[in-house]
Amino acid sequence: MRLLVDVMCGGLVSYLRMCNHDTVYAGDRGLEADDDLLAVARDEDRTVVTRDVDLAGRAEDSILLESREVETGLAALAAAGVDLSLAVAPEFCGRCNGPLEAVASTASTPAYAPDPADREVWRCRDCGQYFWRGSHWDRVAETLSSARESATER
Repeated sequence: MRLLVDVMCGGLVSYLRMCNHDTVYAGDRGLEADDDLLAVARDEDRTVVTRDVDLAGRAEDSILLESREVETGLAALAAAGVDLSLAVAPEFCGRCNGPLEAVASTASTPAYAPDPADREVWRCRDCGQYFWRGSHWDRVAETLSSARESATER
């Protein structure tokens, strides 16, 4: 999905990107005025994710969330039909939404990143951030699984 997440829902952004959703965060683009946010959503064919009832009502396509809690918001997204499965091969940078590329097993990485000979590593083409499946990945997987279960109970 192509999503535009309002500043009220910023805690959801990295989860959505890790599920391979092309997710623009309004705060990253300085989108504060509703008209500006709606113009970007329309021009880029994005679904608006927001807790703002008026904004959701004005958007061509939107998902209105009620809770400030990340897990409850994720459950509402799952109930709205957003696939919350972690990507096998991530495509979007969790930091900037740029495209990710696999790092060759023979390449060197910064000290904070693992050796790509030992595990899969990806690098953002836009901001240069490195990503890999570490303990954070497991915690995200648990959170997403819980959100999907909550969505089916609704």
